[in-house]
Amino acid sequence: MEFNSEANPNVNDTLFDKVDIQYMLEFETQIFLDLVRTDGLVIAAKGLNMDLIILNILKVYQDPGNLVLVLNATDSEQKYFDEKLNRQHVYIQHETGNTRIEEYLCGGIHFLPSRILVVDLLKNRIPIDKITGIIVLRAHKIFESCNEAFILKLYRQFNKTGFIKAFSNSPQSFTMGFCHVERVMRALFVKELHIWPRFHALVRSSLKKHEPQVMELHIPITEQMKTIQTYILEIMNGTVKELKRINPGLEMQEVTVENCLTKKFHKILQAQMNEIWHRLSNKSTQLIAELKTLRHLLLMMFYSDSVSFYSTILEYRKAEYARSVDWVLNSSAELLFKSAGTLVFSGDKEFNPVFCPKWEALLDILKVEIPAEIRKSGSKDSTVLILCSDQRTCYQLNEILSSGPHLYLFMLALKKKINLKSLSDKFKNCSKIPEIATSSESQPKPQSRVTRKKAKTGKESEEKMEEAQRDEDEDVDNVEFQSTYILTMSQSVLDGSNETFLKDTSTLNESEFTPFSQMENINLTEICGSISAPKILIQTFKGDENYISLQNTLQTLKPSFVIMYHSNVTAVREIEMFEAHRSEEDHLKIYFLIHADTVEEQAYLTGLRREKEAFEFLIETKANMVVPEDQDGKSDQCMTLQRGGLSPQKNTRQGGQSKEPARRIVIVDMREFRSDLPSLIHKRGIDIEPVTITVGDYILTPEICVERKSISDLISSLNSGRLYQQCMQMQRFYVKPMLLIEFDQNRPFGWSHQYMISENGNSFGIQEKLLLLTIHFPKLKIIWSPSPYATAQLFEELKQGKDEPTIQSAVAVGGDEDLDAIETKYNSNIYDFVQRLPGITSKNIDIFLRKGVNMQNVNNKSEEELKLILGNSIDAKALYSALHTECVPVEEKKENKYGRNRGGGSGRANLRRGIKPPDRY
Repeated sequence: MEFNSEANPNVNDTLFDKVDIQYMLEFETQIFLDLVRTDGLVIAAKGLNMDLIILNILKVYQDPGNLVLVLNATDSEQKYFDEKLNRQHVYIQHETGNTRIEEYLCGGIHFLPSRILVVDLLKNRIPIDKITGIIVLRAHKIFESCNEAFILKLYRQFNKTGFIKAFSNSPQSFTMGFCHVERVMRALFVKELHIWPRFHALVRSSLKKHEPQVMELHIPITEQMKTIQTYILEIMNGTVKELKRINPGLEMQEVTVENCLTKKFHKILQAQMNEIWHRLSNKSTQLIAELKTLRHLLLMMFYSDSVSFYSTILEYRKAEYARSVDWVLNSSAELLFKSAGTLVFSGDKEFNPVFCPKWEALLDILKVEIPAEIRKSGSKDSTVLILCSDQRTCYQLNEILSSGPHLYLFMLALKKKINLKSLSDKFKNCSKIPEIATSSESQPKPQSRVTRKKAKTGKESEEKMEEAQRDEDEDVDNVEFQSTYILTMSQSVLDGSNETFLKDTSTLNESEFTPFSQMENINLTEICGSISAPKILIQTFKGDENYISLQNTLQTLKPSFVIMYHSNVTAVREIEMFEAHRSEEDHLKIYFLIHADTVEEQAYLTGLRREKEAFEFLIETKANMVVPEDQDGKSDQCMTLQRGGLSPQKNTRQGGQSKEPARRIVIVDMREFRSDLPSLIHKRGIDIEPVTITVGDYILTPEICVERKSISDLISSLNSGRLYQQCMQMQRFYVKPMLLIEFDQNRPFGWSHQYMISENGNSFGIQEKLLLLTIHFPKLKIIWSPSPYATAQLFEELKQGKDEPTIQSAVAVGGDEDLDAIETKYNSNIYDFVQRLPGITSKNIDIFLRKGVNMQNVNNKSEEELKLILGNSIDAKALYSALHTECVPVEEKKENKYGRNRGGGSGRANLRRGIKPPDRY
């Protein structure tokens, strides 16, 4: 097979026959042309999806004469591109190594996991010099020691002509750390940086030609909600001030109330404080956790309902929780607890919960405005798409539209066991459904995890609050939430003869929106095709973890109306892109619901501001960035491709002639390529041999075997007993077994408090278990490493002056034959005893056990007979001396004849007898 390995093929007419340029927008066409001509990194704004650009690039190279690799693609994206490319010359399923070798020789486009591809490159299963190019998705996740960077480094070492094209939709990720965008470009071996923000002139002009019809509805919140919002913000402000007061020496410019409202604030804060987290006091970590709790309460008031919010407030008000946190004792917190009751009960303690203001606006749109638009257009096949931020809200809206808000809140209050002494007039009809109420009361309410975690105090308060907030939305109602719900409009809604609103409770049991229950194992396209009435789909922004989800939904359903129940920047831009590509006369109508002058609007605007600042930073960085000429790796002078210890050494005894250094090898288990260590070992000039081995993770020399454990893996292995078995195997087959305990490079090099507290109070701690491990395996050496970089350097030092391991011996050790010999042919207890004797090594233990029969027989053998068994006079002498030499030395026996105290007493009695003590010097 002849491959076209040229990086930049000539752009001609025949090349673009496969490309749908007419379907691309102007800025997409420009990005496509830039990347076809040169390699580079494209950073676009969120929502400006580049799937069409990537698809057309793949079409350019969709030929058996090309070999293109795609990295960092999710399973859904692989299926999407496979379908769009008509499944021709596309390989997404790779089973065995031999199968992959045949597929590589067939050319085409290959979607491969990084762990598999790096092994194939090291084993020369893939012709590296014949690779046409590599496409990298999610380039913001590339760093120096990751597997993707390792793949690109191996690729550039042996292929100087292939292309590398990288894409990313996360501009803020490139602003974290020192020179982050430069380091990513250096790891990608690209010199060109293409920046495409939303405010780019070409992007603005492309999207402005086909703008959707947007109706932005600013919905005011109730007075009770305003009061509660004020109290929570006051508590958050006091918490932020206290956190800055007790940490005056730390940089906390990012810790503000405004930034605390953003979605990824705590992830950013954790990334910044990882290195100093162990130096923070318990008070500081508790305050950071309280900020997360308060943000959860604030968003819950807007995104959830009044009954759920009130139930959560009751949990936080209990004494068990108040013992471990401070914000509950604040004066504003007491006012918050009192105001929360007004959301559910009226002044005379009647059950009269406040409806979410968006409910009335949503029902008004679905019952009045959209039916009027449908009657005006005369189309009965209209589709309404309601977009929410989470699955819980999707379930909530489905219940409201199918059964009504009154019944939903009443049933929710019964599930949460809220004391209902009396009902208001609006909810009296709900109590007339005894069968539903009885079944709801009979359902056992799962104990809230907030309550379960409250009994613990002190250092576990942070973990307790995080789990409480994470699990509150999962199992409080014991309901399995879905990401998509489908309903149909009744004829009464379409005719406009039954325009009921929330104030009317007479139609509580009437179904104006009928839910579609047959959702299992049915394609969304088939469901929508089988329904003739106008459809309502309630869906999250992202059905799964990839950016193509919402775009596929829009292309499949082709909705006429979109209701943005929650605000999301990415979703808004994806709808803009969909409308621009659709380019039809009837514009898509969008209803954008947002609470004006609230934290919801502020969080949305803060996200836009932070993205704009990120792009301004990237534009300034690009203007001042110095890119080396050899950064693309196409020359041998590229510093990124240099490996330590590979430069030729001059021998002065041979006239200064250069001498190639000896090849150094480390045998690595296949499963270890999930970590960064193999890449860093290779960077130090040591060759990696990926092999499936049963004993150890790294074989450094014929005698040194290393088992690597991260902190979390170490704890689980100690608790399960797996580490004991692994150490036993290493000690049986290797002279120098080692246990490597490797810490995260972004965390402190030391035991954190959560690692020292055992989940079971009766069990040993981690240190005690490690101590027992070293006592039981005296040959085991424990290596403490602060990071993978330090581990790679340590491995290089351990290999100096030692023999290189062989793959055959590493694979044979611990195989079925060895395990059978140990567990079947030999007594395992005797085996463990014999291997501790002097002169017994991993090379001679097998023949010694077979010919020795038992220890009595061994004791009767002479030194010459032991030499024939062990094959070495030194080992035979050491073993013979250990078995036959007397325990008490001769000198000490002579001294005992003169009455020396065997118990180690003083020699005064001997002095009285006139006996001179021996000279110790």
